[in-house]
Amino acid sequence: MTDAGATRLRSVLYIPGANERALEKAAGLDADALILDLEDSVAPAAKLEARARVCGLVADGFYGGRQVAIRANGIGTEWHEDDVRAASAAGPAGVLIPKVGSAADVLACERLVEAAGATVGTRLWAMLETPVAILRAHEIASASERLAVLVMGTNDLAKELCAELVPGRETLLASLSICLLAARAAGRAVVDGVYNDVRDAEGFEAECRQGRALGFDGKTLIHPGQLEICNRAFSPSAEEVTQAQRVIAAFEEAEQAGRGVATLDGRMIENLHVANARRILALSDPDLTGAAGRPR
Repeated sequence: MTDAGATRLRSVLYIPGANERALEKAAGLDADALILDLEDSVAPAAKLEARARVCGLVADGFYGGRQVAIRANGIGTEWHEDDVRAASAAGPAGVLIPKVGSAADVLACERLVEAAGATVGTRLWAMLETPVAILRAHEIASASERLAVLVMGTNDLAKELCAELVPGRETLLASLSICLLAARAAGRAVVDGVYNDVRDAEGFEAECRQGRALGFDGKTLIHPGQLEICNRAFSPSAEEVTQAQRVIAAFEEAEQAGRGVATLDGRMIENLHVANARRILALSDPDLTGAAGRPR
């Protein structure tokens, strides 16, 4: 399987699969990844047409080298299996499965993807948005090597928990932390949930910065207007990049001089500091290391 961290996932924008104009405009947006949605944003009567349109665009290479996932309808719905088969055959970077609740769900979807002839480049993405998914997060994250990305579904999770969505998200922090632990333990990427008020730039930026501080690779978005703030929030500042370069240079200089200890500005530098510095540089420019800067 290819590395789940081969590209950045700072900004992951949902695009309604029934909106032809939005699907076309998405090709020119500055999102790290797109999720072409066949589930919540598509009315039942439009689902077959949306599936054909979305899978056709992906199969034709309309989005070029951009990372694209197709969100299927949920397990147990009348559209689920055909969605997964069609999406897999189209060859996207990911097939996103909503409301995954167990390792068995992941493995069942893996069988569908492989039966459709998907290459190793088409990975499974799993949405965690129910209490049972949170409690089984590590089981889900480690179920299959084809699983690459965990996506938080915070709206549905709040509903299922009977919790309020409040500034600072104290009602969801335990669940978010459990999923982050599971993702890192299994070596998967993990993307934060959406922010619903597209007019509240200040609140959105605060939640992006919280997500980055917690350890998320990026955030899912519902509007193109959120892209610039999100990309900036999940990217290192110029000061962080400069400091990371200094840490690496000091460590390498000490190694070349045969010194057992490296210091910078009076502080000892250890391997963990160098690893963090390389992660920061990779977030700034993935070509520097060939990885997305995901903690391993």
